[in-house]
This record gives sequence, C-alpha cells and structure tokens, in this order.
Amino acid sequence: MTVPDRSKVDQFKQLIEMEPNDPVLHYGLGMEYQRLGDFVAAAEEFRRTTELKPDYSAAYRELGKVLEKLDQNQEAASTYRKGLEVAKQNGDLQTMKEIEVFLRRLGVE
Repeated sequence: MTVPDRSKVDQFKQLIEMEPNDPVLHYGLGMEYQRLGDFVAAAEEFRRTTELKPDYSAAYRELGKVLEKLDQNQEAASTYRKGLEVAKQNGDLQTMKEIEVFLRRLGVE
C-alpha cells in the first residue's frame, strides 16, 4: 500500500498563505483533498471557494460530491441546486448537465 502524496496539498497551502483570497487556489486545494479522500477538508475548501467567488459553479458541484461522500445528502442536494442556479446564470452548460445527473442520482431534482 502506498502512502498518499500530500506534497500538492503543501504546495497549495503555501500559495494560499501568499494569496489567501484566491478562489482558484482554494478550489485546487479542495480537489487535492478530495483526491486523497479527506472529504471534510475538501468540503471546507470548496465552501471557502464559494464564499470568495459565489459564481464558481464547479465549486458547488465538487462540494455537493464531497457532501455525498460524507452522507450529508440533504446538504448535497441544496448545494447542487445552488450550483445549478449559478451554472445557468453563467451559461456553464457542462456543469449544469453534470449537476442535473448528480441531483437525479440523489433522487431529487
């Protein structure tokens, strides 16, 4: 069994120290946590991303996914709905389609 490589997490954290309000860095850190299976930390970073950039539809999609992993399906559904709204406003068609699939899979629309 290999030890998860956390070097990218450390790199993102260093960058965030220099640019704490950069939503792209928080999103990237969230993606790394998600890749490592640290869904609590990933959710925290995706939430921070949406606070910094409320129209970042992909962050809502990823937040919903990690909330599902944490068995927080109600919150995941409301997050997906918000992300769907944002994606529609932005014209993010691919993100809209993905979120619609995730909502159907949860049994809500």
